[in-house]
Amino acid sequence: MNTTVHLAQQAEADELLGRSALAALVGMLLDQQIPMEWAFAGPYTISQRLGRTDLDAHEIAEYDPDGFAELLSGKPAVHRYPGSMANRVQQLCRYLVEHYDGEAGAVWADAATGTELLKRLQELPGFGKQKAQIFLALLGKQYGVTPKGWREAAGGYGEVGSYRSVADITGPESLAKVRAYKQEAKRAAKAAEAAKNS
Repeated sequence: MNTTVHLAQQAEADELLGRSALAALVGMLLDQQIPMEWAFAGPYTISQRLGRTDLDAHEIAEYDPDGFAELLSGKPAVHRYPGSMANRVQQLCRYLVEHYDGEAGAVWADAATGTELLKRLQELPGFGKQKAQIFLALLGKQYGVTPKGWREAAGGYGEVGSYRSVADITGPESLAKVRAYKQEAKRAAKAAEAAKNS
């Protein structure tokens, strides 16, 4: 894996995301209830606090849970909910160790179809259908992972020219477009809820 991404909008963090499959997966896992750039900067912060230049699934899986929660809680915190997210990151790494010998890239390396890859992603701890589809779109659009039917499996997130998710962020301009799309989606959902209850 070696690609150029602009998900964290920070050079060192993006460099790690571009070469580490585990960093990309952990960034996606952290991407909830906080700004996207904060989430995707998380793997770099974790690697720095571990005194590493990369992330290792075996090391994280075996790390003392209280110590790992402390690591994510240090200022600046890796997430708004560092304790629970530390637990999730460790669950993900334990799963990768158990099923993929700790190699995050093995999740997609030999997936023959988009449907198969989506299924594998949904089996990861912390990855529901939507998160799995967004990550599948990210793999296809920015990491060159394009098994047959990947766009269809990714749903709307796989569409060409869309600005729906982190899969479409290639710089500040596209980040602003994705933000606008998300705000509009939230507004529409609120309006629909209000109409339903009136």
